Amino acid sequence: MNKVLIANRGEIARRVIRTLKKMNISSVAIYSDADRYAPHVMEADEAVYVGSSPSSESYLKQDLILEHCKNLGVDGIHPGYGFLSENANFARKVKDAGIKLIGPSPESMELMGDKLSAKQAVKSYNVPLVPGVDSAITDIDEAIKIAEEVGYPVLIKASAGGGGKGMRLVYSSAEFAEQMRLAQNEARSSFGDDAVFIEKFVSQPRHIEIQVFADSHGNVVYLFERECSIQRRHQKVVEEAPSAILTPELRQAMGEAAVAVCKACNYEGAGTVEFLLDGDLNFYFLEMNTRLQVEHPVTEEITKTDLVEWQIRVARGERLPKLQNELEIIGHAIEVRVYAEDALSGFVPDIGKLERYRIPKGQFIRVDDAFNEGMEIPIYYDPMIAKLVVWGKDRHEAIKRTIEAIDHYQISGVKTTLDFGKFVLKHDAFVSGNFDTNFVKDHFQDTSVLYDSMEDEKEALLHGLNQIWVDMKKRKERDFASREIIGAWKNSRG
Repeated sequence: MNKVLIANRGEIARRVIRTLKKMNISSVAIYSDADRYAPHVMEADEAVYVGSSPSSESYLKQDLILEHCKNLGVDGIHPGYGFLSENANFARKVKDAGIKLIGPSPESMELMGDKLSAKQAVKSYNVPLVPGVDSAITDIDEAIKIAEEVGYPVLIKASAGGGGKGMRLVYSSAEFAEQMRLAQNEARSSFGDDAVFIEKFVSQPRHIEIQVFADSHGNVVYLFERECSIQRRHQKVVEEAPSAILTPELRQAMGEAAVAVCKACNYEGAGTVEFLLDGDLNFYFLEMNTRLQVEHPVTEEITKTDLVEWQIRVARGERLPKLQNELEIIGHAIEVRVYAEDALSGFVPDIGKLERYRIPKGQFIRVDDAFNEGMEIPIYYDPMIAKLVVWGKDRHEAIKRTIEAIDHYQISGVKTTLDFGKFVLKHDAFVSGNFDTNFVKDHFQDTSVLYDSMEDEKEALLHGLNQIWVDMKKRKERDFASREIIGAWKNSRG
């Protein structure tokens, strides 16, 4: 593999380019109008234009991307995450073009991409499933009967869904028919498929995911867990590794279940198996993401690995760099996603220019970002600016260092989720480890975040005014000294 095209943009494109440079592999970036001067374009060895700003007219143009690969002699494609990363049709086209996709096979993507087929595949491996049905339901009367057997409350979920789309929580049979219609309509609109199924609603769940890796030689490992329970709109905002609640025995049981999921779909490459964990520490298979995850850096930090390098080595036919008995957890890592969003207004995107952008720096701080100061946050893509990742020797130290890093992260021009991240890390529920996916609903008080934010801004303003006063005083002293020197020089020239 001599030249790799990154079929993505932003921070993940930059992340892949870093590893390619380390491995002496040439990189090719793609870009739209909105990203013409983006950092990932400047950092790649080559860059090619793929269209106008909307992703449907640029980053999702499969045939054009493959045409560029052919013209440039590309022999590998890294899809990143999002866009085409879990598109089995694209994976098949890449394979047919004689190019290596740095990811799993189209067949594995298809099997795990559909929640129902995934459930059916893992059932024979005794992977725990949430009580419910593992087949599509279209008849409302039949669905109501099944819901009553499962027991309310239940979740109606889109088979091809994700990100909370096509999902409805139902508390009684009286509201079931309407909620099912809404779920089907949303699923049809979002995924072109209105198939839904029913699961028992797990109250107070924690979202735990296991990083897995498999090669073409039959080796499969798990690189431990990530706690992803701090979410807004069913999407993660703060992640950490390892989880504060897992015992070594539970960690092993979940890891082995995740390995079984890989075997159920003949998996190869990096993947993530997601589980729900209830209040009694029972875990249930949720789904498998057949790609690298946004939050993969926390796993890299606690295992001291480069997962992108692992992906490339596996794609080249090599064995996994480490087997299970060679892997260990070293310290603790936290990731805070920095979104251009207004947390005080329901996390709505806040588009604008990064008038000031300064990242925190330090030995244990990592920032994976996509922008430079002065750049506009485009409206066409996910509003994530960066991922702030901090490592500590234990959870307490990691929390402390992350809060300090947030305090040194300077962004103006757009509202961000940094204040929200700080609120989470300082909250007693998070510090104690006693939280679940309802954290935002149960604990996020707009006034408290606003108060913290105002206090921080007040402190920063006072510090800034004091610095201005010090600078003015020094300038006056320098000017006075300069006048004395110039005056003396002139007199000597008399």
